[in-house]
Amino acid sequence: MDTFLKKYNHSSITKILGFCVLFFSFSLVSAQSKDTIFVDYERLDAIELSSGIDEERRKQYMILKRRVIKTMPYAKMAAFKIRAMEDELATIKGRRARNKYIRKCEKGLKAMYTAQLKKMTIGEGQVLMKLIHRETGKTTWEIMKDYSGNAEAFFWQTFGSFWGHNLKREFDPVVDYQIEHIIQVEKLE
Repeated sequence: MDTFLKKYNHSSITKILGFCVLFFSFSLVSAQSKDTIFVDYERLDAIELSSGIDEERRKQYMILKRRVIKTMPYAKMAAFKIRAMEDELATIKGRRARNKYIRKCEKGLKAMYTAQLKKMTIGEGQVLMKLIHRETGKTTWEIMKDYSGNAEAFFWQTFGSFWGHNLKREFDPVVDYQIEHIIQVEKLE
């Protein structure tokens, strides 16, 4: 053992061990036939390799990607507007003045975005609600309840449920890992 250590210095032993670990990990990855997980050690993120993905899953992923790319600007704008509105509401005294300001903001938002939001599909709306929760920390139900009241929030929850919407839908990074992955890869943040 001493002659081995004398023949090879510490850095060359490290290189040999590194090569063995790398070779072993590549042989494990190539031995698996279906979906595999590759760990990028620089970022420590798990990335699913698409070599074993079937056509239907790839198609669903591409649809989700298109939805996220389309709705992310709206979610970011909603988060910005809500923060600005909350900052302004903190300075307004009196319930009547606050309600007047909220109605004014709502009217302005409807004028700016109603036509664009009406053109969205049901799936895009569902992704938008998740992204709004991701950006604001509040579900659309909580936002509506805070600014419009329980009755109106309940009305829109009931109305939306006919088309598969749930205003209480939350963004969960574990369940919605594909959405988070799309946001990171497409640099939408």
